[in-house]
Amino acid sequence: MSGWLIVVGLGPGAEAMVTPEVSAALAEATDVVGYIPYVARVPERPGLTRHASDNRVERDRALHALEMAEAGRRVVVVSSGDPGVFAMAAAIFERVEEDPARWHDLDIRVLPGITAMLAASARVGAPLGHDFCAINLSDNLKPQALIERRLALAAEADFAIALYNPRSKARPDALDAAFALLRETCGDDRPVLFARAVSTSEEVLRIVPLPEARGEMADMRTIVIIGSSRTRMIPHAGRPILYTPGRRRDPASPARPRRCRPAGGAE
Repeated sequence: MSGWLIVVGLGPGAEAMVTPEVSAALAEATDVVGYIPYVARVPERPGLTRHASDNRVERDRALHALEMAEAGRRVVVVSSGDPGVFAMAAAIFERVEEDPARWHDLDIRVLPGITAMLAASARVGAPLGHDFCAINLSDNLKPQALIERRLALAAEADFAIALYNPRSKARPDALDAAFALLRETCGDDRPVLFARAVSTSEEVLRIVPLPEARGEMADMRTIVIIGSSRTRMIPHAGRPILYTPGRRRDPASPARPRRCRPAGGAE
C-alpha cells in the first residue's frame, strides 16, 4: 500500500469552517496525528487510529507521522486554523529537510484552513483590510528581544497586527508588555479586538482603544488584532463594524489618528 501524509487545518473551531477538502482527507486517513485538543475534534471511527500528544513535542510528532506514512499508512496531521500559520506544516518540513533523501518520494501535501485571525476579522468586519502582519508572542522558539523588535517595527510601519498565543500561564505578563510597547510607539487610541473562541459556542468579542487594552482580557484561546492608524469603527446595530480602508480617505473627511513614531524618538 502506498502511504501519504497530509497536513491540514481544522479552522478556528466550528465544524462548518472545516473545508470539504480537509474532510475528504480525514475520511480516507488510517491515522490522525496532532496536539491533544485538535485530535479530539476528529470523531472516532473504525479503521482510524488517533495519535494525540502534548503541544511541546512537535518535532517528535512530525517524525512519527512521516514514519507511519513511509510504512504505508495514510496519515493526516491536524492543526487548528491553517497548518502553515504557526502550526505543524513547518515542523513537518523541518524534519524533511534534515533527511531529504529519505523522504524524497513520499507523497506529502498541505491543505489550507481558515486561520483564527481571518475568522476573527470577518466577525467584526475587515480590520485586516489593508496591509497587516501576524506575530506569535510565544517565546518557546525565539527570544523575547526579537518579539519586541518585531512588534516595534510593525507598529512603526503602521501595519494592523494580529497577535497569536497572546497570554499563557507561563507568560502572564507578555501581552501587557506588548501593549506597553505599542502605546509608546503609536501614541494613539487605535482599536484593539479581543476575539476568543471564534465560531464556537464560547465566542466572546470585545473592542477597546489601545490605551485601555489589558493582558487579562485574553487567554490562549484569544486572537488579538490591533488596528493600524487607518482602522475605523462604524456604529452598527448589534455590533460595531471594524475595518481598515484600502485607499486613502478624502482630504475633507475627519482627520486620521496620529501615525506611529519610532520607539523612543520624536513624533
